[in-house]
Amino acid sequence: MLVNTKKLLQCQGVPYEQKERQNHQSKGFAYIETYGCQMNFADTEVVAAILAQEGYGFTQNPQEADVIFINTCSIRENAEQKIWNRLKVFRQIKQKRPHVLVGVLGCMAERLKKQLLEEEQCVDMVVGPDAYRSIPKLIEQVHFGEKAVNVLLSREETYADIAPLRLHSNGVTAFLSIMRGCNNMCTFCVVPFTRGRERSRDPDTIVREAQQLFEQGYRDITLLGQNVDSYNYKGVRFAQLLAMVAEIHPKLRVRFTTSHPKDMTDDVLYTMARYENLCKYIHLPVQSGSNRILALMRRGYTREWYLQRIERIRSILPDCAIATDIIAGFCSETEEDHQQTLDLMERVRFNSAFMFYYSERPGTYAARKLKDDVPLEVKKRRLQEIIRLQQQHSLYRNREWIGKTVEVLIEGDSKRSKEDFSGRTSQNMVVVFPKHSSYKVGDYVQVRIISATSATLKGEIVS
Repeated sequence: MLVNTKKLLQCQGVPYEQKERQNHQSKGFAYIETYGCQMNFADTEVVAAILAQEGYGFTQNPQEADVIFINTCSIRENAEQKIWNRLKVFRQIKQKRPHVLVGVLGCMAERLKKQLLEEEQCVDMVVGPDAYRSIPKLIEQVHFGEKAVNVLLSREETYADIAPLRLHSNGVTAFLSIMRGCNNMCTFCVVPFTRGRERSRDPDTIVREAQQLFEQGYRDITLLGQNVDSYNYKGVRFAQLLAMVAEIHPKLRVRFTTSHPKDMTDDVLYTMARYENLCKYIHLPVQSGSNRILALMRRGYTREWYLQRIERIRSILPDCAIATDIIAGFCSETEEDHQQTLDLMERVRFNSAFMFYYSERPGTYAARKLKDDVPLEVKKRRLQEIIRLQQQHSLYRNREWIGKTVEVLIEGDSKRSKEDFSGRTSQNMVVVFPKHSSYKVGDYVQVRIISATSATLKGEIVS
């Protein structure tokens, strides 16, 4: 599961009076914050669609909201602590405006339902990832003075028939969920317990949603799943699905995340090579470079297998960028294990990585059976060594593009200057370049790269 720093979704709304004119059954304003992975953001868009169908408008300000939801992540202890802090803020809002309903969605909802509802008493409603359709009934239940909870997991729910309401979209890029749940029981991961077993979505509904996105002006979509390589709907496998989506239009870029090293097959790589609009970027979490630690994590592959997969990617897709996830300080990790991770990084030289030190997650196999015995200061030191090395590798990979001309999809203004555009290449690299009156957001443009940092390429438009 791909998790970076905290991300905050502030729903884009309209003035209340305008919303009232649009919908006489408006029930007020909803506010949603989202933390964690892209899957959570995709789920939030499903929840927003359900709320809009019920007559809710949306606000960027929780102080104006009648319903406040926080879509949560349980992947790391730090992520949960941030959510607890936000709930304290929402409780203060509720004290001033008692009618406000506060609900917790997602992974924390499933895992901590009793603590949220009974012990902390800071929320009115707790809804798990497979129960979003029940939100209208649960809201009604709260209005009758009851606490409301539904965290039941499903073997069928994919929300395939719900058109997500893309409130936080830039109008160019979008997430598209192709499956839910996970069958991999990695010892450190809580996802199988909070999101349930794996199930794939009907490919026809995926293609239809992707087609609609393209017609609405979206030009870059990311297919989402905990392990996209294990997608399988009545014999349609992931490589076939990629081809189906790629054939919608050559100008529709298609990405995917996340892949699993034990499941990524050559047919996916060959399909990526066949279609130019299948982005040349693969996120392939390694977690550790030590076979002993990989076995303790139950990852299902060795470092040798992983390196062989890297070799196949670079053989079939020479210009493909590769990103990864790395955990420092897993249970019983020795200095030798850590050095093996650094060695693997040197061998691969990833374009980018999501890097964390291990934090025990209640309910996982590691929490029940393994000992979290690496001191915190050692975890932090090893993580810093990993981060420093990755920064060197990111800079090395980015500098390889200096002097080359790349196709960039313009996604918006640069964060640092309104005089510059920002966009991404097929390899998922951010490129910043001066604006030109001939181009706008959503256009493809040829850019020659003139300099690079570890995070960003800088260039100029090639006329």
